[in-house]
Amino acid sequence: MPRYALLIDYHGGPFRGWQRQDGQPSVQGAIEAALQRLDPEAPKTTGAGRTDAGVHASGQVAHVDLARDWDPFRLSEALNAHLRPHPVAVLAAAQVPDAFHARFSAIERRYTYRIANRRAPLTHDAGLAWQVRARLDIAAMQRAALALVGRHDFTTFRSTMCQAASPVKTMDELRIEARELPGGREILVHLRARSFLHNQVRSIVGSLERVGAGAWPEARIGAALAACDRSACGPVAPPDGLFLTRVVYPADPFAGTGQR
Repeated sequence: MPRYALLIDYHGGPFRGWQRQDGQPSVQGAIEAALQRLDPEAPKTTGAGRTDAGVHASGQVAHVDLARDWDPFRLSEALNAHLRPHPVAVLAAAQVPDAFHARFSAIERRYTYRIANRRAPLTHDAGLAWQVRARLDIAAMQRAALALVGRHDFTTFRSTMCQAASPVKTMDELRIEARELPGGREILVHLRARSFLHNQVRSIVGSLERVGAGAWPEARIGAALAACDRSACGPVAPPDGLFLTRVVYPADPFAGTGQR
């Protein structure tokens, strides 16, 4: 059975997350329902990451084994036709070796969290960013974030329901940028690591927002990390602003598709 990798883009608002759930809408469920229209053997997909309810993706990756050979372009077109009207799109498909695994072959995952730092209500970005009305101190947030880069025990910044075997992770990059827009600013928090803990990104962003708002001193981020105690974490940022933007592999399965 040939194996295919799928590059997937979705708006997480209508879904209870990536993972299929009985009686609940999921991105994985929508994709598998579309696949069933093409393959009566009802293939199951494996995703690179389990995004939570309301979290979005512009670079999710999944793999699936199909009963027959498909031209990758025709496969993506057929899936997109059957995915309507769900806010899910297959950006590219590629045939990959049987050893390719969307989750276990990945060597890096990248997330971006969007903050709409403005007082006026959100219009176009409603559901796609966290609106913070008070003007945030970006420089303070950037300095505080440095304490989280590197290999650490991130117990403070993971959900109590996290099932990871170890809270120790290596944060390769945590970068904050801002751009002025009419009526306010867009703040982007970029995070890069091999893997993340459950709620890690949203926990970090929520705590950094406290620094930017002046409610926490900059040093409190490092102190919270060192505490290895979930109660030391700030409020968890809402899912609206979180995007899985890329999953990296030793060899890019989508090289040559024009979608990377």
